[in-house]
Amino acid sequence: MLSLYRNAFGGLSRQVWLLALVMLINRSGTMVVAFLTLYLTQKLHFSITEAGFVMGIYGIGSICGTFMGGRLTDKVGYYPVQFWSLLLGGIVFLILVHVENYFVFCGSVFFLSALGEAYRPANTASIADFSTPETFTRSVSLIRLAINIGWSIGPAIGGFLASRDYTLLFWADGITNVGAAILVFSFLRTTRRKKAAKKADAHEISQKDSVYSDRPYLIFLVLTTLYAMAFFQLFTIGPLFYKQVCKLSEMQIGYILGINGLIVAFVEMILIYKIEGKFEKLYLISLGAGLVVINYVVFLLSHDYMWLIVGIIFATFSEIFAMPFMNAFSIERSKPHNRGQYSGLHSMTWSIAQVSAPLIGTQTIAFLGFDTLWFVLGSFGLISSLGFIWMKRLL
Repeated sequence: MLSLYRNAFGGLSRQVWLLALVMLINRSGTMVVAFLTLYLTQKLHFSITEAGFVMGIYGIGSICGTFMGGRLTDKVGYYPVQFWSLLLGGIVFLILVHVENYFVFCGSVFFLSALGEAYRPANTASIADFSTPETFTRSVSLIRLAINIGWSIGPAIGGFLASRDYTLLFWADGITNVGAAILVFSFLRTTRRKKAAKKADAHEISQKDSVYSDRPYLIFLVLTTLYAMAFFQLFTIGPLFYKQVCKLSEMQIGYILGINGLIVAFVEMILIYKIEGKFEKLYLISLGAGLVVINYVVFLLSHDYMWLIVGIIFATFSEIFAMPFMNAFSIERSKPHNRGQYSGLHSMTWSIAQVSAPLIGTQTIAFLGFDTLWFVLGSFGLISSLGFIWMKRLL
């Protein structure tokens, strides 16, 4: 078992491990977003409607940030985009703690989200440069592992800090962002490609090279968005379903959601190591998209606690099969000089899903009920699964 783990994590470049460390620090400090609604209503005394509008602006900022981050990555390179995204984002956190005016807060949140999300396409592009085709998917999985651990640590620390003073969340997020920027500056700036080499492959992107002329990739993005909308509902509307319909306690809900993180942490790298290169990526993505449907079938047929655990296990393996290979497919479709565009649009699909999924979910529940929502989301997963198979045949 130890040998298997060593092989799964072995062969990755030093820079990829540094990127994972940066991501771990950055995501461990992501506390404000988790408690932002409470901060707005409890500390600043905004109405629930106003708080919801702020969260909507945050989502719009994330979409704009991923798009601009991809464009800037192609123009100036992934190192400056990552560095300035982290540094300026940290500064905005430290400024935001002093903002109490509603309209100024809305504008600040937009810039905060845009700066933070600009990091994602630049990060993906840098992983491609620091990996070989054989290790890229495992490199992406290592970054995802860092994100999962960070998301586990962050809210736990955030809850401790929020119980004492909400403003401590902003200081923690700001300091961790600046710390991550210092790591990028210290260890990654020396890895930038030489200007001559960059100039050779950074020619003006012709219409033929534009991501918008790659029709199969645009279809891929639509299918990815459908899958992402189906998957994200598990963590936005899922807990509400567990509580109101299944009558689970908060501790039981925590156990179900915690299973997802544990399986990803202990299984994903090994599984990717064993199957990478042995199967077509689009087939694996299709399998992953199909597995999320099983969770919604469980939601429709049973509210039993053990069956709900079975459902989340299938959903977790859906994530493991789909997400790393989606990143790998996106990079394979790109070229060095337009990789930022491809990564930016791929990141945008997840931002769009994050914004739209709660809105669609809550409105569907309000008018048609939970079962209708599960049927719709299961259909999204099934359509995307079949769509990826069709894409493979098309290509």
